[in-house]
Amino acid sequence: MIEVQELTSDDWKVWRDLRLAALAEAPYAFGSKLADWVDAPEEKWRARLEMPGARNAVVYHDGTPVGMCSGAPAEADGVIVLMSMWVAPAGRGKGVGDLLMAWVEEGARGSGAHTLELMVAEGNEKAIGLYARSGYAVTGSQEEVDGDRVLREKIMQKSL
Repeated sequence: MIEVQELTSDDWKVWRDLRLAALAEAPYAFGSKLADWVDAPEEKWRARLEMPGARNAVVYHDGTPVGMCSGAPAEADGVIVLMSMWVAPAGRGKGVGDLLMAWVEEGARGSGAHTLELMVAEGNEKAIGLYARSGYAVTGSQEEVDGDRVLREKIMQKSL
């Protein structure tokens, strides 16, 4: 059985465990680094789940958390950013990514948003394919330099 659960800050331990697993398994896919979060106190995890206007979800497969994502307002009005998306290896190929994206889209539509936006690491072809199948198109790119690390991302958007 696969189900989506919207999280509150009281669910910070579930979010923490999945996020740390994501940062360890796919460090190339995120702007955040494992070292920045591995020893983070409870307050930092709670604060992440309490971002103004954000909605956070975890997908459970047979009672085990196997995917996560957030939808948060962008600086531009009417735009919701899909972020922190990750599906654990045990959840891949089971529709977890599709379910998470549909959940964010439903919330975005409910908030009156007209556009969904995300950033995805260049070279992450499976994620890019998933987003493209869901109606996202590449609209630009950006590069972030953090010390000796360079993160090149495609910006993708979907009109609602």
